[in-house]
Amino acid sequence: MIACIDIGGTSIKAGVLDKNGKIKFRETLKIIDDIDKLFDIIVNFVERSKRNFLIEGLAISSPGAVDTKEGVIYGSSALNCIHGPNFKKILGERLNLNVSIENDANCAALAEVFNGSAKDVNNMIFIVCGTGIGGSIVYNGEIINGKNLHCGEFGFMIMENEDDKFRTFSEISSTISMVTRVKRFYSGDWDGEKIFRESECGNMICINAINKFYLNLAKGIYNLQYMYDPELILLGGAISEREDFLDKINDNLDYLVNKIELAKIKPQIRTCTYKKDANLIGALSNFKKEYY
Repeated sequence: MIACIDIGGTSIKAGVLDKNGKIKFRETLKIIDDIDKLFDIIVNFVERSKRNFLIEGLAISSPGAVDTKEGVIYGSSALNCIHGPNFKKILGERLNLNVSIENDANCAALAEVFNGSAKDVNNMIFIVCGTGIGGSIVYNGEIINGKNLHCGEFGFMIMENEDDKFRTFSEISSTISMVTRVKRFYSGDWDGEKIFRESECGNMICINAINKFYLNLAKGIYNLQYMYDPELILLGGAISEREDFLDKINDNLDYLVNKIELAKIKPQIRTCTYKKDANLIGALSNFKKEYY
């Protein structure tokens, strides 16, 4: 059994998984932006788990630019304390266990390669669409991290510019982009769910904001297809759970392919199998790749 930890911005998801990815036990732990207390919380969970399971290692999913070999998290995230300490060394010594650590988006991608929507492909791009856009690139079943550990940070791609203002993929294609467009016309509290509800009532401002969101997301997907030419582009994030999500993206991809004269390859897209448990399962997969 492997103890798996998913460090989030507001809580820690913790579980004990068998080597096939089945969750035998799960728990939600509090998050504290203090590295010593955070390590204590993780150690306490693993030690308690040892009472009921034969724990062979600790697998961690974390935000930030994770150096998987060194065990250090670079970059920045909502949790300042995690950046700098050596998770593999410190927790490995305290628990006397092998420890693995990987970026959370990469873990979500690994879960899909392990036994999800991408289990039948070798090369894919994984895009997470939420308040920003991130993701991963998988080559021959392995995550590509890049020289600066930023491979898959698709949200930083420059997509538009006007009057010397450059706008990124995250700015024009995240779910927040819909809210930004609607707030140009309306005040008050708006979120994606409200925008979709209003669109169903015929609100043209909301309908146009949604249509622009889907078109811009399709543009980014199209560009990434020609950047890497993967077998599959996998889409995640809460919005991907909408019933018409794939249909809307495919309609916009058809529109783009028909508008462009030479480049006629249409990206093959799917949505994720795993939702809330993806990072735990991906952390397990990363541990197995490193130690088995």
